[in-house]
Amino acid sequence: MIGAGWAGLAAAVELIDSGRRVTLFEMAAQAGGRARQVPGHETLGGLDNGQHILIGAYSETLALMRRVGAEPDQMFWRSPLRLMYPDGSGLALTSGPAIPAFVRGVIGQHRWSWRDRFALLSAAIGWRLRGFACAPSLSVAELTASLPAGLRRSVIDPLCVAALNTPSDQASAAVFLRILRDALFAGPGAADLLLPRQRLSALLPSPALAHLAGAGADLRLGHRVRELTRCEDQGWRVDGEEFGTVVLAATSTETARLVAEISPPWATTASALQFEPIVTVSVRSEGTRLPMPMMALHTDPIEGPAQFVFDQGQLDGADGLLTLVISGASPWLARGIEVTTARALEQVRHQLGGHLRSPLQVLQVLTDKRATFCCTPGLQRPPMQIADGLLAAGDYIEGPYPATLEGAVRSGLAAARATTRV
Repeated sequence: MIGAGWAGLAAAVELIDSGRRVTLFEMAAQAGGRARQVPGHETLGGLDNGQHILIGAYSETLALMRRVGAEPDQMFWRSPLRLMYPDGSGLALTSGPAIPAFVRGVIGQHRWSWRDRFALLSAAIGWRLRGFACAPSLSVAELTASLPAGLRRSVIDPLCVAALNTPSDQASAAVFLRILRDALFAGPGAADLLLPRQRLSALLPSPALAHLAGAGADLRLGHRVRELTRCEDQGWRVDGEEFGTVVLAATSTETARLVAEISPPWATTASALQFEPIVTVSVRSEGTRLPMPMMALHTDPIEGPAQFVFDQGQLDGADGLLTLVISGASPWLARGIEVTTARALEQVRHQLGGHLRSPLQVLQVLTDKRATFCCTPGLQRPPMQIADGLLAAGDYIEGPYPATLEGAVRSGLAAARATTRV
């Protein structure tokens, strides 16, 4: 096993629980990949390397957490979907089956005109009647072009960038509809928001490592694999050490490097993926408490980069700690991180000024330039199978989900289960 992000951990746990011996290589000093705690700011309980949102439909991730001894009911703040803005506009669902909740939420949003409400309900009914399927070449903007512009800006665009980290005019409508289908048809609570109440490492990476160590896995953190070659008869050599089967759960770039000579077509497909950055700005405002733990922000291509703000004091007890998230951040990073941060702070002051009890103090600005692959229409993603006994896992692998934790976990489980059939 190469890579101890969420995909690699899922595969390793699945393998060791099925009785297989597991050796896990990870180039970083800690597991978790792009969803883990980073050193520093211990007085605040630490900070993460990004903000992640789960939804109730992410069944495989929640089941894996329980398997390794983490309890989602205690580790997440759970609420029906709320996409609410500081001015009171937005969409808020109620508890229960998602479809009736969605209808009630749309009808009950009195800040929208009846024309807007009818248009959104009509579009949702049409998507359902078509089985939440569309042409692979369609973008989210094209899918929703008939909706009023205000609804596209306040509902569709933030949902799209939150789920796919790709702007709606570039994002795959087919993948977007798959996320909506799973949220609306996976039973009561499927569309619920799950916001972490603890650092990301505590959700899965740390308990998964403990589970693996307790089951006898050989954990090799801080070891970057330099070379992967075939054995003369069967199996693979990882830095000269022989293994029967290998799951590559590293990044697409790292995996492409390792298999460039083993499978040039696979490496070419993986190397062709384009990426979209996410910027996370952690700020402190003593005494500040927002109306709810997560709020949407009105965006603007010139003045407003952040789509969401999180009140960590209502989640993990770090009072006054706010996290600003700028997804699909390529246009902003082209203007520079200093400009992006300054505009985000001004955006928060303008839209949340009545809730801020003290000046904003920047604690940390994290820029992940390769946060997720660009989930564009008709995108060709590399397959799980690379060669006999050599499989890949990761949120970028061919599948129905965008680059989410659930996509990573499902990919890892699928790769592990495929190795048991080798």
